Amino acid sequence: MLHRNARLVLTAAAATVLVLTGRASTPVFWQVATRADFLKGEVENLSIDNDGRLSLGPATTPVHDAGAPFVWSLVAGTDGAVYAGTGNEGKVFKVGADGQATTFYDAGELAVHAIAPAPGGGLYVAASPDGRIYKVDAKGQATPFYDPDDKYIWSLAVDPAGNVFAGTGEKGVVYKIAPDGKGAVFYRTRATSVLSLAFDRDGHLLASTESPGRVFRIDGDGKGFVLLDTPYQEIHQLRLDAQGAIYATAINGSKGGSEASGAEVTQAEPSKTAAPVPTVTTEITSISILDVGGAMGEKPVTPRAAPRAAKGALYRIAPDGVWDTVWESQEDIPYDVALDGKGGVIIGTGTKGKIFHVAGDPPRVTLVGHADAQQVTTFLPAASGETYYATSNPGRILRLSARRAARGSFDSEVRDAITVSSWGTISWRASTPAGSSVELRTRSGNSDKPDDTWSAWSEPYQNSEGEQIRSPKARYLQWRVTLAAKDASPVLTSVTADYLQRNLRPKVTGITVYPPGIVFQKPFSTGEAEIAGFEEGWPDTRPSPAALAAGTPTVSPAQGPPLGRRTFQKGLQALSWKADDDNEDKLQYDVLYRRETDTAWKTVRRGVIDQLFVWDTTSVPNGTYLVRVVASDAPSNPPGSALTGEADSTTFDVDNTPPAVRFTGLRTEGGRHIVSFEVRDDHSAVQRVDSSSDANRWRPIYPKDGICDSRVEQFELVVDGDPSNVVIRAIDAMTNVATARANGETAKPVK
Repeated sequence: MLHRNARLVLTAAAATVLVLTGRASTPVFWQVATRADFLKGEVENLSIDNDGRLSLGPATTPVHDAGAPFVWSLVAGTDGAVYAGTGNEGKVFKVGADGQATTFYDAGELAVHAIAPAPGGGLYVAASPDGRIYKVDAKGQATPFYDPDDKYIWSLAVDPAGNVFAGTGEKGVVYKIAPDGKGAVFYRTRATSVLSLAFDRDGHLLASTESPGRVFRIDGDGKGFVLLDTPYQEIHQLRLDAQGAIYATAINGSKGGSEASGAEVTQAEPSKTAAPVPTVTTEITSISILDVGGAMGEKPVTPRAAPRAAKGALYRIAPDGVWDTVWESQEDIPYDVALDGKGGVIIGTGTKGKIFHVAGDPPRVTLVGHADAQQVTTFLPAASGETYYATSNPGRILRLSARRAARGSFDSEVRDAITVSSWGTISWRASTPAGSSVELRTRSGNSDKPDDTWSAWSEPYQNSEGEQIRSPKARYLQWRVTLAAKDASPVLTSVTADYLQRNLRPKVTGITVYPPGIVFQKPFSTGEAEIAGFEEGWPDTRPSPAALAAGTPTVSPAQGPPLGRRTFQKGLQALSWKADDDNEDKLQYDVLYRRETDTAWKTVRRGVIDQLFVWDTTSVPNGTYLVRVVASDAPSNPPGSALTGEADSTTFDVDNTPPAVRFTGLRTEGGRHIVSFEVRDDHSAVQRVDSSSDANRWRPIYPKDGICDSRVEQFELVVDGDPSNVVIRAIDAMTNVATARANGETAKPVK
């Protein structure tokens, strides 16, 4: 719905744009007012809530650009530093409390997928694809710690006794390694990979897997129990809250079961996060990067849905084992989840780097961040209440503040006006508490992505009720809104821009000529069956609810009006066509015809409003014809401004005259009569000839040359009885029928 302020200016805006050019089409109003609309744009330090309102969000601060495509894992150091495992050069970076970054350790392999704290301020570092674990001291000096048979190590966790657990692929084995580096197989999941490890509140090991996507609880004796079996390919990450509930991110396609129902949520209410326990850590896992080719050190490729079809979900498993779905999406892939300490969760996703906050009962979803990267791969809560997060493509580390930003901006999606257009007015609806502001600017260009050929951003518009857009005429338009506040945040709920396209010529993209006599009944006629397209005018083509419920066959408006049962009517020729108009103008059609040998077109019907027409061809002589359909956008344009487009059909035959049967002789041989006759048609080929001597069954007769394929055919028929009882039936290629008795009497043509 258009907001109140926009309504005030619509009439004036339309009048303004109509003055701009004499070649005007109907003004187009582009409104951004829903959550789905706003999610198409790019946000910086702004939030988009469940109701589609734009306001200031948590401040995001860059921490470190890793100079690598992937940041796989983050761990907090005892000295306040943050450590990051990366790929594709297998380095671990240390970002100090002062923000300075150094290379802490170079594994000499392609990727470091998992890291975990080691005694004395060091790290355990899992490198792939050679599948080794190194123990690196606080000075960055490394010694080999454990070398399993597996190529990939996706996850590490350390228990209070200092034992290290490693989740691996390609066989889905969990290893337990003592502090002295001696290890053995602890549990075989019979999955492809073990992607994440954690400990529940009773000290049991939790493991999530890929192919299948499951969550296991493993006791101290290595006995496993499946807590959650999902239809997703992998459970990517596990996190726990203070009450012992487990959160599990599921991603990347479905192997069965119900489809994700949408981008919204079902109920769950996460609890307050637990304080960090230094000796019990969980570190992550592999990230399945879909967009970067040639990356080595990733886990073995499993067939997946394409990015545009990717699905994901967040599950919550209660301490009693009962689980529910917190969040689902058909578009965003959840890689990690963090707890906000207030009963909500923060979800980091790909493939567009969105960060969502889910809280409340019923749950409400708010976009709270949008990284300038394809994936938000992992979170690391800080004691200060802030949350570090890592990205991939490119690999970066950022910090999400617990405080609201003082300033943020939103860039709309680029609007394609199809052709160079004249911009009208732009208006918006917002609430601006004292000390807050909303600034709106526009820019335009003729390339589909903004670049240095676009116009500069305009000066801020001042009148929210509507102001003439100052950007130059172009095909593409974009607007930017900046929100700022000292205290309470402003809230933007909608933006409306209008423009006038240059009128474009409609196009007739194809004409279908149906077989002669094939027509369709109107689907919703209440009395005697009526033929669709046969009479001028056509009722509303939208199917009624009753018709839809009854399953009445229909054709979409882009393909023509709805059609009912197919039937046959001699002498009628049905034609349909496809037409479109880039201005989305309403169209009407003129139908013309001519014989193939003529040059002048004659009008059959003007002002046809549907893409179907039935022509009574008995009104014209037999011959070969073409039809021309001329589309006009006159119904949507002022007089003198309409444009037309046309297309011609292929040739087709009109023949409403039956063939002629002429008897040429009768002779007797061996007591049997032989009737000779000729079938001739002036326009169409003879298609079939039959005979009947009992007024009951028809039997085919073949011509002397063996096949009916020309306009003149010669026949001989052997008759055992009286030849005067024999009836000959001849049918031409246009289904005209003639009958005649062998004594020379000719019946009336069948129509």
